[in-house]
Amino acid sequence: MNKTVWRNIGRFALLMLTQLLVLNYVYLGGYIMPMLYVLFILMLPTNTGRIPMLLIAFGTGLIVDIMTGMLGFHALACTVVAMLRILFADRILTRGEPVNIATPSIYSVTPQYFIAYLMLLLGSFYFIFYATELWGFRGFGGVLLATLLSTIATALLAVLYQLLFVKKEES
Repeated sequence: MNKTVWRNIGRFALLMLTQLLVLNYVYLGGYIMPMLYVLFILMLPTNTGRIPMLLIAFGTGLIVDIMTGMLGFHALACTVVAMLRILFADRILTRGEPVNIATPSIYSVTPQYFIAYLMLLLGSFYFIFYATELWGFRGFGGVLLATLLSTIATALLAVLYQLLFVKKEES
C-alpha cells in the first residue's frame, strides 16, 4: 500500500480514538458536542471514487453508532456529508477547477476555501444529525442553535488538528 493509504488509516485511528475516548464525553451547555471524526471523511483524497467514498463514510458513521449505542444517526449524517462532498468539494476547494488533492487541508488549498468547505460540510453533518436526533425535543430553533455551536467548536478543533498533525508536504 502506498503512503497516502497508510496516512489515512493512521488518521482514521487517531480521530476515531479521540472521538470515542475523549470527545464523546464532552457535551457543553447542552448544545455543543464536538465530533472530530467527521474530519476523516473531509480529508480523504479528492480522487476517491463515489461508491468507495459513500461506503467509507457509512462505515465510519456505523462504527461510531455501534460504539456509542446510537440508532444510525452518525451513519446517516456521514453518508449525507460524503454525498455533499462528492457533489460540491471541487467547487468549494478549488472554485471549480478539477484538481487532484491527496489530502484536502488548510495547507493544500487556500485557507479561506478550506474553512468554507469545513464549515459547510460540518454544518450539513450537524444539521442532519440534530434534525434526526433532537427535532421533537428542541424544535427547529434548538436544532439550529446546536448545529451552529457544534459546527464552530468542531471547526476550531479541526483547524487545531491540522496545525498539529498535518504536514505541509503531506498536502
